[in-house]
Amino acid sequence: MKGKLITLEGIDGSGKSTVAKKLQENSEIRLFEPVFTREPTRGTLTGNAVENAIQSETDQLAELFLFTADHAEHLAKLIKPALENGKTVISDRYSDSRYAYQGVTLKDRLENPLEWVKSLHREWTIVPDLTFLFDIEPETAVERCGKRGEQTKFEKIEFLQKVRGNFLSLAKEEPNRFVVIDASSSPEKVEKEVVQKIIEFIKKD
Repeated sequence: MKGKLITLEGIDGSGKSTVAKKLQENSEIRLFEPVFTREPTRGTLTGNAVENAIQSETDQLAELFLFTADHAEHLAKLIKPALENGKTVISDRYSDSRYAYQGVTLKDRLENPLEWVKSLHREWTIVPDLTFLFDIEPETAVERCGKRGEQTKFEKIEFLQKVRGNFLSLAKEEPNRFVVIDASSSPEKVEKEVVQKIIEFIKKD
């Protein structure tokens, strides 16, 4: 019996990671004994390399390949075995984050970076069964998370607007996989909606 892969996506400050933590504490969700994980992975050789790259001036293309290597290791060591054992896997970020983010950071290097990054994964990644996109206006997201990195507030908003556009394009391409959540609502309301949809999805088979 094959398990189900559920992913949580969204721009920085969307509240996605907060909900991911709440799901781990939710008694209704815990009844299904899901495997909780994230990308980049924590405490692994590849995950540490990604975190170091994010904190440094690593070339954007090199950073993409580090993310991709971490994804491959994540699939091999955790996700595939869990799914093969019939487990539900819930991941805070997954391949769609790479498509959306690197689709922006590599725009000056490649003609169509989003499609090119997708093509790097096409033959070997596992497509999620269900993806929640926590959608929010970048201005609100930036106010929530404060200043991160070296970007000014304007630069951060402009960047996240483009990332958000990529996420929404991905959701439009696969409406049967994506559930777009209004992440500007209260955390309690967002969590309740996500929990309800996860339970419905797991039970429908």
